[in-house]
Amino acid sequence: MRKFIIVVAKILLTILVLLVVLDWAYTTVYLHSSQRGKVEKVFNSKAENYDVVILGSSRANNHFVPELFENKGLKTFNYGMSGAHLFEASLMLKLMAERNYKIKTVILEADLGLCNEKESDAIAAKFLPYIHHSEVIKDHFSKLENFNEWYYIPFYRYVDFDALIGFREMYQTATDKPTNILDHLGYHPLTSNKPGNMKNDIRALKPIRNKYYEEIKQICKQNNYNLIAVMTPMCTNVKGLDYFAKANQIYPEIHNLENAVQGDHYFSSCGHMNDAGARMFTEVVIEKFFATK
Repeated sequence: MRKFIIVVAKILLTILVLLVVLDWAYTTVYLHSSQRGKVEKVFNSKAENYDVVILGSSRANNHFVPELFENKGLKTFNYGMSGAHLFEASLMLKLMAERNYKIKTVILEADLGLCNEKESDAIAAKFLPYIHHSEVIKDHFSKLENFNEWYYIPFYRYVDFDALIGFREMYQTATDKPTNILDHLGYHPLTSNKPGNMKNDIRALKPIRNKYYEEIKQICKQNNYNLIAVMTPMCTNVKGLDYFAKANQIYPEIHNLENAVQGDHYFSSCGHMNDAGARMFTEVVIEKFFATK
């Protein structure tokens, strides 16, 4: 029995050492990358200086064209991330503040994301390689159900999110395989619309007083960032467009630009404008908020 226990103990110790080594190896790769995605671009950066930073979901990523801001002399980057919630937008802004970014204006797409305070697994996972290297990330994740497993069990987070930060992504990061995520200053243009995509029903969505939106407001106040929160356009054939009025009842300061672009030919899908629509919308935003700058 004693020999058996010793053998089992050695096996367990070997597994633990292996997990620690793998955790260190994967994390080291991510700590030396800034070219594949927006999270590592921010995390592995030093103080940046921007006139305009754009945050939000795909409705930011696909709707704001930094080139048009740059044409007005405004240094801009679109940090919107497809699939992101306000949970991730708040964390990105915290990391920027932690790295002493100088930002004149933050444009936040705050519309459909107001209806929940959940994390987006697909985007939140991108922060997990750095959880032991940032108190900001640790604190932000600390209230989540699986925090203890992610933080205290070596390599667990890489197994749990293997499709997102596991071997394949680690290998592609290590070999500097390029992506298009950082192209066009972070903006991702969409193609023209497809018949059948011009329907949507958002009647089930209910805006709430959102703690992560409140965090974003507080971060901007503390760091002297000018915050412009906006709601972006949807196509005409949407059921439940009163959502935007309900959001304004909770947060009157959010600028409702839902109808700033009219015509389904400006949309790739009902919730996302194509490149022509995004350019038109960006011009509206520039004219409304930056015309005198």
